[in-house]
Amino acid sequence: MSQLATLLIVQSSPVNKGPAPVLIAYGTFIQYPVASQVAVDAAGVVAVYGTLSDLLSVASNKLGIKATSVYNGKGGLIDDIALIRDDDVLFVCEGEPFIDPQTDSKPPEGLSGAHTDWLTLNVGGRYFTTTRSTLVNKEPDSMLAHMFKDRGVWGNKQDHRGAFLIDRSPEYFEPILNYLRHGQLIVNDGINLLGVLEEARFFGIDSLIEHLEVAIKNSQPPEDHSPISRKEFVRFLLATPTKSELRCQGLNFSGADLSRLDLRYINFKMANLSRCNLAHANLCCANLERADLSGSVLDCANLQGVKMLCSNAEGASLKLCNFEDPSGLKANLEGANLKGVDMEGSQMTGINLRVATLKNAKLKNCNLRGATLAGTDLENCDLSGCDLQEANLRGSNVKGAIFEEMLTPLHMSQSVR
Repeated sequence: MSQLATLLIVQSSPVNKGPAPVLIAYGTFIQYPVASQVAVDAAGVVAVYGTLSDLLSVASNKLGIKATSVYNGKGGLIDDIALIRDDDVLFVCEGEPFIDPQTDSKPPEGLSGAHTDWLTLNVGGRYFTTTRSTLVNKEPDSMLAHMFKDRGVWGNKQDHRGAFLIDRSPEYFEPILNYLRHGQLIVNDGINLLGVLEEARFFGIDSLIEHLEVAIKNSQPPEDHSPISRKEFVRFLLATPTKSELRCQGLNFSGADLSRLDLRYINFKMANLSRCNLAHANLCCANLERADLSGSVLDCANLQGVKMLCSNAEGASLKLCNFEDPSGLKANLEGANLKGVDMEGSQMTGINLRVATLKNAKLKNCNLRGATLAGTDLENCDLSGCDLQEANLRGSNVKGAIFEEMLTPLHMSQSVR
């Protein structure tokens, strides 16, 4: 009596090269891996009789192939027809090796099938193909990982080609996708790093954000805070008409040699003139408001009508300077920091030093006639040999001040309202 067996014919039709395909169900497409799909092309029930060659001949005629080998359901090669039992499922092929569906259909240990699926993303009209594991594994807490970790959870919209729609810039998304693939930040020329940074922040790629911030910082031209030299400044002076004001507000002249230069009427407001050599310079009517003159040398400088409100000249040397303007324009040093300055022998008639700090300053032999020193801190100040006639000392701090060899006596009215 002949036996009945279900006969299957399998033909490999790989989409592209990859791992060998695995059969997992009768008459269905293989789902793992997607890159090597295989179809069960034909099937039928036949009577088994005669020899193995007869069976191969029947299978060839019925299925339209040139059958050469027969396998049982477990992958065993049938070499004798006596080995076939009723209701056996036989696999007939043209010479391809049999792949056990019980072992090879499973993905590698520790890698779930959901994370090896191939996905196509439509980002701003441009298509990107990648794997689910690329989007999930590198940054598991990112938006992309949450979108594609589990199927259907986010309800991602797809276009007519089945690609997942993402409304973002494709040119900025490409470096992000490549980073998720290999962990390196590579940005082509012409792509703004700031745009990539914004996309990385949008998708929550934290490690990439750090790389981009460093790259952006390194790509910026270094800020030039180097001080202006004497040579550069002289070039500016020569190019400026005598009737025009030179605007040097906030510039850095730290340590520059500006001695003996004509600096009249120049705006040095908030400029850095620390440790500068301004000896014998002409600073008549210059604006030095809030400028930093700490440690500078201004010996014998012309400071007639100078504006030095709230300037910092701590530790500076202003010996033999001239603050007295014959036209009556008074120098204004109100609120200036003059701690430890040496102003010995300077002409300061009518100077305004209101609420200035002259602690530990040396003002020996200075002409301070008619000077305003109201509220000034003169603690430990050396005023020996000074001319303080008609000077206003009301409210000033004279603790420890030295008033030896005064040219004119001090009256009570000069210090009391």
